[in-house]
Amino acid sequence: MFKRTYHATHPDMLEGADNETLRRHYLLDGIFAPGEVVLNYTHYERFVVGGASPAGKPLPLPVQTEPESAAGRPFLERRELACVNVGEAAGRVTVDGTAHVLEPRDCLYVAMGSAEVVFEGDGARFYIVSTPAHARYETRRLSIADAVPLERGAQATSNERTIYQLIVPDTCKSAQLLLGLTVLHNGSVWNTMPPHLHDRRSEVYFYFGLGPNDRVFHFMGEPDKARHVVIANEEAVVSPPWSIHMGAGTSSYAFIWAMGGENLDYTDMRVLDICQLK
Repeated sequence: MFKRTYHATHPDMLEGADNETLRRHYLLDGIFAPGEVVLNYTHYERFVVGGASPAGKPLPLPVQTEPESAAGRPFLERRELACVNVGEAAGRVTVDGTAHVLEPRDCLYVAMGSAEVVFEGDGARFYIVSTPAHARYETRRLSIADAVPLERGAQATSNERTIYQLIVPDTCKSAQLLLGLTVLHNGSVWNTMPPHLHDRRSEVYFYFGLGPNDRVFHFMGEPDKARHVVIANEEAVVSPPWSIHMGAGTSSYAFIWAMGGENLDYTDMRVLDICQLK
């Protein structure tokens, strides 16, 4: 059922780790495969991260296959899910018989207990994140056109960006999942400035909108022991609670941030001055 399983790590593990080790433990690549649903399981808040690429045929979210005691049960039996259409054309997500049309960059929150989820649409690709849930809330479509943007940064500091908070308490109730979309303006390359960390949540960044020859340098690690992972288009990276997260790209781009943990306070973070990093 899962392409890969990512186990949680201690910050001491980064001591002496080479680039290939960092990539193996924190980078999620190969998220999209035509005609498939690709899912990865992580032990960071038990996030499931993946993608659905219909490529002309309906793709159902698979039922559970492991452990044996859960085989055949709905994937969302005890989970909530969000998906964002990162393709170039509109797509459709049908939840228990109700169809939701997602234009590019639109989001759908799918409630815990939903029995059947089907992805459709030529040219649509759905980035998927899921976390365990303790309560069922309302399935909701969240249009990027209706989202209230937060304008942050400045052109002078190369970090002018628009933050679309999609799944946050003020717009969409969830058990623990938070999600938003950040778009860098032309000429800006730095995201999530100033850098920060939050001990009560794990976070996953999914980068997209990059050209084939562009890359994002994603910085992670403890503040005084910063490391980086080089990321290509439509790849994701896990940020443990003890890790900073920020990045700089070779061109403007967009990224989806998703968080899971013990609170839903978007502002609950330890902000760092860039000069504190080493």
